[in-house]
Amino acid sequence: MENKLSYSKLTAIIVGSTVGAGIYTTTGDMAASGAHTGSIIIGWIICGIGMLGIMMSFYGLNKVRPDLTDGIYSYAREQFGEYVGFSSAWGYWFSSLMANVSYFVLLFSAIGYFFPVFGGGNNLVSIICASILLWLVNWLVLRGITQAAAVNLVTTICKLIPIFVFIIAVIFTLNFKPSIFIQNFWGNGDISLIDQIRSTNSGTVWSFLGIEGIVVISARAKKKSDIGKAAMTGFVGILIIYVLVAMLSLGTMPIEDMAKLQSPQLAGILEVVIGPFGATLVNIGLIISLLGSLLSWTIISVECPSEAANQGAFMKIFARKNKHGSPVFSLFLTNGIIQFFLITILINESTYQAVYTMGITMIMFPYAFSAIYYAKLCFTKQGFENSSIKERTASSIFAILGVIYSFWMLYCSSYALLLPAAVIYAAGIIVYVLGRKEKNAKIFDKKYEMYIAVAVVIIAVIAIVMMIQGKITLL
Repeated sequence: MENKLSYSKLTAIIVGSTVGAGIYTTTGDMAASGAHTGSIIIGWIICGIGMLGIMMSFYGLNKVRPDLTDGIYSYAREQFGEYVGFSSAWGYWFSSLMANVSYFVLLFSAIGYFFPVFGGGNNLVSIICASILLWLVNWLVLRGITQAAAVNLVTTICKLIPIFVFIIAVIFTLNFKPSIFIQNFWGNGDISLIDQIRSTNSGTVWSFLGIEGIVVISARAKKKSDIGKAAMTGFVGILIIYVLVAMLSLGTMPIEDMAKLQSPQLAGILEVVIGPFGATLVNIGLIISLLGSLLSWTIISVECPSEAANQGAFMKIFARKNKHGSPVFSLFLTNGIIQFFLITILINESTYQAVYTMGITMIMFPYAFSAIYYAKLCFTKQGFENSSIKERTASSIFAILGVIYSFWMLYCSSYALLLPAAVIYAAGIIVYVLGRKEKNAKIFDKKYEMYIAVAVVIIAVIAIVMMIQGKITLL
């Protein structure tokens, strides 16, 4: 039992793994996208309800279908077939990969506070240094080096200290001004309220990316009943922290000024509260946190296709390992793609926000497939034979919330995001076809799978034409 996790430890892991870089940037990103106080509040309410549905859908799926150990891939496969299941794994991989890209950009943006030569983390010097760091991490992982628990603890502390300092400082220095909070509450009419609310979507979802990890640690719980309680406690705690930081920020600085801040915007906001020391604290905390997290994030990105290959979704070569136990092909391909996107960022002068927004777009479909499958199980009562009416009703409500929020996320995405995402999904068809041939299996088991693949390719071709014409960019 010594390796089993108690309720408190489960809750701590959920909070520590979910609270990431987003809390340092989300409110400022929303301001930069045209959202104002009222729409930001509504955006967080929608996110809180929707992401609760998504999280509890994953938790519920783990309970009623514990035999599906392949996670997001298996849920989509069970409901929609092999091709959609593969696409779910492919999208989830690219989402984690894009998260890693965004961390490289944000890291050098934070370093840029102390050394202006790095600018916003997307100039030539930043990309060169990010590339060197990328392949250094690649070398470490290649040698079988994994992140130590002590490093995870240090990075978590470094991540949380500036946040709590900010909350305490704003409250005790009385820097929160109701007049600033309500100033221009709904905007000046240039951007409609619904468009403002839609613009908050990527930032809020980004802040909760990884909440589905509750499924991964569920097997290590001392008591099964602790999983649901820890998930709910961790989620509510995270939401309170996010909303508190957002509300205090909106009462500290006019939103027009906040929109002009460089990432991480929390540094600029805390500088207003307690002076230059505030910005220094946030940037140092973020730098240490990101440096410590890059190794673990690389491993997470690499494990996605490697595990998918072990389950038969990807080609076998993705699972091939060296003598140190590192999936070599998966490692080099993952970091090669990250390198490609770093170069793309330099060419297009893309920002940290553009990178993580693409990552969110990629994960929307896997989230949607999983929520839809859970809703089906709830309404057909599969796996709920021994559940009470109260449990089935609660599960159905969570499933419905998850499905509705999944479609809300897709609605919030503009064609400028969905079209480039189609190019990435279309590229995956090549890997899917090769994998199916490797197993001597039919390419598509069902006709509708072929129709979906054809539609993805057509949309991807349209996207490529628009990229050539300069109407949209990959990032």
